[in-house]
Amino acid sequence: MAQGQMAPGIVAGRLSSDELAANFDDLHPAYAPHEAAVAADRCYFCYDAPCQTACPTEIDIPLFIRQIQTGHPEAAARTILEQNILGGMCARVCPTETLCEEACVREAAEGKPVEIGRLQRYATDTLMARGVHPFTRAASTGKRVAVVGAGPAGLACAHRLAMLGHDVVIHEARPKAGGLNEFGIAAYKATGGFAGAEVDWLLQIGGITVEQGSALGQGLTLDALRADFDAVFLSIGLAGVNALRAAGEDKEGVRDAVDFIAELRQAGDLSALPVGRNVVVIGGGMTAIDAAVQSKLLGAENVTVAYRRSRAEMGASGFEQDLAASKGVRLMFNVMPVAVHGNGAAVEIELEYTTSAGGSVTGTGETIRLAADQVFKAIGQTLEGAPEGLELDGRKIKVDGAGRTSVPGVWAGGDCASGGEDLTVTAVAEGRDAAMDIHAQLSA
Repeated sequence: MAQGQMAPGIVAGRLSSDELAANFDDLHPAYAPHEAAVAADRCYFCYDAPCQTACPTEIDIPLFIRQIQTGHPEAAARTILEQNILGGMCARVCPTETLCEEACVREAAEGKPVEIGRLQRYATDTLMARGVHPFTRAASTGKRVAVVGAGPAGLACAHRLAMLGHDVVIHEARPKAGGLNEFGIAAYKATGGFAGAEVDWLLQIGGITVEQGSALGQGLTLDALRADFDAVFLSIGLAGVNALRAAGEDKEGVRDAVDFIAELRQAGDLSALPVGRNVVVIGGGMTAIDAAVQSKLLGAENVTVAYRRSRAEMGASGFEQDLAASKGVRLMFNVMPVAVHGNGAAVEIELEYTTSAGGSVTGTGETIRLAADQVFKAIGQTLEGAPEGLELDGRKIKVDGAGRTSVPGVWAGGDCASGGEDLTVTAVAEGRDAAMDIHAQLSA
């Protein structure tokens, strides 16, 4: 029986199983064929289409939409997947409202873009439902490449290399492949185990071996990989989480938002997942919104996102902000944490109002306290476990060209590498482009 939103503390079962199932249903239900045809018919099929320019993987969007319009969704899927092998997941999680759909001329003219993301999902889902793989592996080159990390960048790199005839071994620390697609996004964005199904489908290309429980620093070294393989691609992500730097952040009830999201994504029974009555999420990016919305969907009574800068400076898109507000999440701006109060466990969080100018944030001295039995930290992640000898750019691995690092024969991409946005679609593009550069070097 559900305990209800008023139950004190961090408890499981605030809502019934039926309520939870409804809350975590697909955020954007799939198109039926007729709906897809109608949506595709809105496209102007622009020459030099701005939507394609805005896509980090440079998918020929007008072409695939035309293929859907003419009744060939599987051909459309191939057009998508040639550029973005994780096109199915990207159709679900891409911030299309700030990428291709924002650039759509329909958006500029009418304020209602062609729903490119949902059309992309329709095409890729149609093809994947057949259980076939649209690409054929080339003859073996005899070359071997190690990929460290089975997230979007690593998977995209591995698939392209395998398709070109190279043998690939992916070393993945976790028990499942997929990276953030599997562990780091809101459950309502990718329902029905889609992340795992997409990985299984991708591996149908052949030539890729995934070794789980294998990570740098755990019996695996970059020097050994360079000795055993013809090339190495690092896609190790960002494992560290920034500290709040507020008194009391070590109290019970304070945890990393990324761990909460991963736990939720892997939960077999959402009614067994505990959540606070009063939840405060510190941060302003997609992770903060995902943690806040899912806390509310689990039954938390009061959920607040506290961000130290203004709404305009928030990393989460306007769509994500509106989604949070529509679910009952309170958004607070220009506030930063100074203390978590409570006798061993969090009871309240103290926030200081801020002003931001010239890129810096300054406290005003005025504070406010909010009830908070659970506090999630979503204030950015940091690189951990980078091999010695690699040149860094700030807090990431320095790369130039198509992902080349300072060490010969080693490439990097995804969140761990410098440049680009920390998005699934950007990671896919970086993995794909690194694979082509690796192939060119191995073929020289």
